[in-house]
This record gives sequence, structure tokens and C-alpha cells, in this order.
Amino acid sequence: MQKEMMYMEEFKPEREFRLTLEVVKELWSKTYNTNGKPDWSHILPYYDDTIYFKDTIQEIRGIVAFKEMTDRLTERSKDLGMKLVKAVQQGNDIFIEWEMTISYKKYPSSILYGLSRLTINEQGKIIEQRDYYDLWGDIFDNIPSFGNKYRKFMKKKFG
Repeated sequence: MQKEMMYMEEFKPEREFRLTLEVVKELWSKTYNTNGKPDWSHILPYYDDTIYFKDTIQEIRGIVAFKEMTDRLTERSKDLGMKLVKAVQQGNDIFIEWEMTISYKKYPSSILYGLSRLTINEQGKIIEQRDYYDLWGDIFDNIPSFGNKYRKFMKKKFG
């Protein structure tokens, strides 16, 4: 609880933050295209303190845990960029289709293709974020000969 209070004071907005589709597109474009290292400082005030985040790797609850996750991703990424393909809104949900290019310290660059669903609460903040992507398939596609074997295996077992 103490850590959450310190965090909330650190990122306390000077004004109210209310998300719209246009604001989301602008913020996401800035977040991942900052000379290689992502920077979430401008977007974190738009997340509710009780944010629920889930992707193919992890499930996180609360702004402190979410901030720690963004810090880990920044630390382990040598270079990270994101291209927004499409963004649409339906009611309180904003859907963002994206292509993320990530370079790890010891491995070749990979493009991950994905979609994020952001759910906005009554205060105009992100209360839930669900990211969908094929982490291993997109990474394996960039490893010569292994990517083809992986795709053949997936097609044989699940296609």
C-alpha cells in the first residue's frame, strides 16, 4: 500500500486525463518510438490505479505492478518500436492493431503482430488492457530454418 501511495504521488496529474481515440493514437505513437527505449511516463496517468492487464505471458493487477512490468520491458529491450496499423473505438473499448519491432540484447530483431483492447472507465482512464499476439511464432519466424519447422508443426497439430 505504501508503494502504491508513493507511485500515485509521483505520477499525480496536474489536470484530469480523459482518453479518446485520437489521444490513444498519439500517446501510443510516442510511447514506443523514443530512440529505441520505450517511455510510458506520459501515458501512465491515463491508467486507473486498479488497472487489470493480461497478455500471453502475464496477468497483472494494479498500477504499481503495471509500472514494474513496463520497467522490465524497457530494461530487457535493446530497441523497441511500434507501428500503429489501425485504431478503432466501440463504446468504452478502444482496439489498437500494431506491429512491434523488438531487439533483444542477444537475439535478432523480431516483429510481433498484435492487438490491444483498452477498456475505459467512467473517469476516462484505462481500467483494463488485454494484449493479443503470437509471441513464439513471431519470434521463431525470424530464426532461419527454425521458423519454417515451427509453422509446419503448428499447421500439422492445430491447422
